[in-house]
Amino acid sequence: MIHHQCLTLNKLANNQNSMDDYILNEHNKEEFPPAHTAEHLLNQTMIRIFGCERSYNAHIERKKSKMSFRLDSKPSRQEEREIERRMNELIEEDLPVTFEFVTLDTLPPEVSPDRLPPDASDTIRLVRIGDYDVCPCIGRHVRSTAQIGRFEMLGTNWDEHEHSFRVRFKIV
Repeated sequence: MIHHQCLTLNKLANNQNSMDDYILNEHNKEEFPPAHTAEHLLNQTMIRIFGCERSYNAHIERKKSKMSFRLDSKPSRQEEREIERRMNELIEEDLPVTFEFVTLDTLPPEVSPDRLPPDASDTIRLVRIGDYDVCPCIGRHVRSTAQIGRFEMLGTNWDEHEHSFRVRFKIV
């Protein structure tokens, strides 16, 4: 299931079709938009480098953040440096961050409905970062990746038993 960023919408009673006719479900967190947008980029970067799923555990904060991924094996130091290099490259590319509303039956193939909560409505808000990432999300984001700042990897941890790779980072 997607954590707090998952978005569901409830249609209001007036039954019209403008964005004003929808309200977002309650959201329990005020994100720091640069770090939250970086979370999207890091998820897709990990998918592309390691072929893994999106993070299964994330704590995204203004001062420092951490995300955990299930991987087949421990990444090398060179792969860790590649994560940081690729993240900063994406930030410099100044990719637009946009959103759109879709229905469950028109989700793009790269968006799995399995990660939506059981009470998700038929209408979902997708956040797109250029052609790089798309994800259901209710959180606040920057308008383009250049507004993120610089991604700085603070460290990593590998749990051999769980095959869990944790990335700690901050946005400066």
